[in-house]
Amino acid sequence: MREILGEIGVLTMREIRKWLRSPFLMFFTLVQPVIWMGLFGKAFNITGFIRIPDEMLQNLPPYVTSQLAEIFNNMMTRLFGTADIDYFSYIAVGMLSITILFSSMSSGMGIAWDRRLGFLNKLLAAPIWRGSIIVSKVLSGVLRAVMQAALLLLVALAFGARFHVLFPLGPLAAFGALFFLALGLTSLFIALGLRLKSWESQAAVMNLLNLPLMFASNALYPIALMPSWLQAVAQANPISYAVDAVRQSLIYGAAADPSKLLLDLGAVAVFAISFTAIGVLIADKGLRGG
Repeated sequence: MREILGEIGVLTMREIRKWLRSPFLMFFTLVQPVIWMGLFGKAFNITGFIRIPDEMLQNLPPYVTSQLAEIFNNMMTRLFGTADIDYFSYIAVGMLSITILFSSMSSGMGIAWDRRLGFLNKLLAAPIWRGSIIVSKVLSGVLRAVMQAALLLLVALAFGARFHVLFPLGPLAAFGALFFLALGLTSLFIALGLRLKSWESQAAVMNLLNLPLMFASNALYPIALMPSWLQAVAQANPISYAVDAVRQSLIYGAAADPSKLLLDLGAVAVFAISFTAIGVLIADKGLRGG
């Protein structure tokens, strides 16, 4: 067991060092979510569309103002989970999970380069447990994804995101949800990378999964605004549960629903465990096939 843990540790550190020595890789993994957050989040302000300007409210009778405030607060709560929220904060939290998605895809593409450069064949010929190759790839991919999400969280704060953290366990729950999401997605994409022999096929499949996973979720806009058929897809998307768990933990504050947070965490955990098991089986068959 000690030898296996040593093999996993060495291979994991190799992947982490390779990532740290490639700042351009980190930059391009982060730049797309930052663009979505900075441009889309600031320009397309959904919450601003459904607010009445203050100068208009000043010209209305007090009883009308109070009724309108109640209507709009109910509308905001139904769509966004709380009335005290702006769209930029809403989308900033969603981008954390999208960063996990992009980073997990990058981990899967790393398999293709290891195969093309011959490093994967060297590992297969080495006297090590083959499972350590899979575990180290998944572990390093999860660490990279969570670290990039943490960096993006700092970018969101710099851009003006407003957080109302659910203390004391809010940050732990948020990063727990991101960890489980990264574990499931990384296992899936690494399994695909090992199973698909050509990098062209791998890129095609990953690009096919990329947009549906991102847009058929609540990362960019509320599920309630989607057509009914797409709502069903979004409610089955693990990214939706991870995003909601992070929002419950970091931006809803006193309006957070602990029972819904536990449900979200449970759903993401089940996804992670299931797809990790499936991914390991698929990856093992891929390694046995060379």
